[in-house]
Amino acid sequence: MDRLFALIASVLLAFGPAGPGQAQETGAPISAILTIDSERLFTDSQFGQRVAREIAAEQSVLRAENRQMEAKLAEEEKVLTEKRKEMTAADFRAVADAFDRRVEEIRDFQDNKAREIALRQEREEAQFVQAARPVLAELMREARASVILEQRTILLSDNAIDVTQEAIGRLDAAIGDGSGLQRE
Repeated sequence: MDRLFALIASVLLAFGPAGPGQAQETGAPISAILTIDSERLFTDSQFGQRVAREIAAEQSVLRAENRQMEAKLAEEEKVLTEKRKEMTAADFRAVADAFDRRVEEIRDFQDNKAREIALRQEREEAQFVQAARPVLAELMREARASVILEQRTILLSDNAIDVTQEAIGRLDAAIGDGSGLQRE
């Protein structure tokens, strides 16, 4: 999520400072500084919830595959161990080495699948940030803010300058779950 915050931080735009207050036509406060919880912005949005569901489903499939392969390989190992009694040491070593190579290949293949899932998560977060930029920039303009800060990096602030919920609502209205966005 720190990467997500870093990407969102790039949205910061410079506008003149404003006095405290509430914008009449919007839910955005009038303030030179706004705060946002970037993790909640993603996870509570329709977009983030869709991504979480899809990633969880992919991980579930991968875990099921891994369990199946583990069971199959354990059975093969058991059979191989029983055959050892009937084989010469050299023959057994050759068969065992081939089995070990196959296990490593399977492990590498499954690890690559896990890395692809993680990369997909990163790509989705980057896509979200691209889609969020104009929405966050509009919130800044309406609030006449100079900066949006990550809420978790601030020791103490007035909750009135937190625009997370407002941003989530606007993002949901603007992009929904993001499934209709053009992928990069």
